[in-house]
Amino acid sequence: MPSNRQEPDGRDGVEVDLGGRTVTVPRGGLYDRYRMDTDLDEVARDPRVSGVDFFRRLPKTRVDSAIGPTLTPNFYYRVSTARLTMPASSRAIRSRLPKELAPLEVAPGLGLVSVMFFRYDVCDIDFYTEAAVGIAVKPARHGGLGLFDLVAGLKNEHLDSYVLALPVSTRIAQVRGHDGYGFPKWVTALDVDIDEDRTTARVANDTGGTDLSLSAATPAQTAHPSGARVASLTSYTTIDDAWHSTLSQTHVLSAGTAHLPRGLTLRVGQGRMADELRSLKPRRAVRFDVMTEGQLALHMPVPTSVQSRDQ
Repeated sequence: MPSNRQEPDGRDGVEVDLGGRTVTVPRGGLYDRYRMDTDLDEVARDPRVSGVDFFRRLPKTRVDSAIGPTLTPNFYYRVSTARLTMPASSRAIRSRLPKELAPLEVAPGLGLVSVMFFRYDVCDIDFYTEAAVGIAVKPARHGGLGLFDLVAGLKNEHLDSYVLALPVSTRIAQVRGHDGYGFPKWVTALDVDIDEDRTTARVANDTGGTDLSLSAATPAQTAHPSGARVASLTSYTTIDDAWHSTLSQTHVLSAGTAHLPRGLTLRVGQGRMADELRSLKPRRAVRFDVMTEGQLALHMPVPTSVQSRDQ
């Protein structure tokens, strides 16, 4: 897959306003031309995009938000991702969770944490990369966790999460994610390259050194017909001290999994991501999921009821 790199802010760019914040986007890019109301027929002509039928069934809605009037969902037309899942003690996880949330436990005293990397080659806000340290949590609703929630979550058909760190490579992604969604986002140098042979990623820290990096063989991929597999993720954040939930829907086109992965190198260096991951005291990785091709619809957050839980 051809390598694409976001031009630095200010280089042949266009300034736009997002709720009082000025960001620079690529001149002639999708955001410059369409402001989230992207022409799907034009996207369909992009050789990197397999098709747009998934998006034609998801009409956009105009909403007011902290980043000003916008359209939702945000569409990602060509996406690749990698997720490394590790067990960790519930005690360590609880020390990093707000009191209203509780870890999703796979065994008494044992929860799940993940390190994730994302490459968005074609999307409404143009190319960028992203990384995350997240915690699998119980659905933030009244009542206990049912067997269906646990089984479905572990099968990755639907997960609920709380994100501790979410660096990105562009300013527009940072402002939208932080101000509009309540995520802990900041901008840094962030390289993600995923193909059928190899998966590599590196997140830089404030001094240019390594915060977190990953290098691994890509698990064997299985192709899925368009529309056959759609997974969802609900993330919980606070905006103006009120709880919100954000739904993302992933249209999986080619993906694979390695259980108890070997030959994988995760370097935990110095930086915000490394500090968050160390605080969770993770154990050896139990699975490595890579999607070499997919699509994504990211909805704007909505207020949600979150029940306070005992620590």
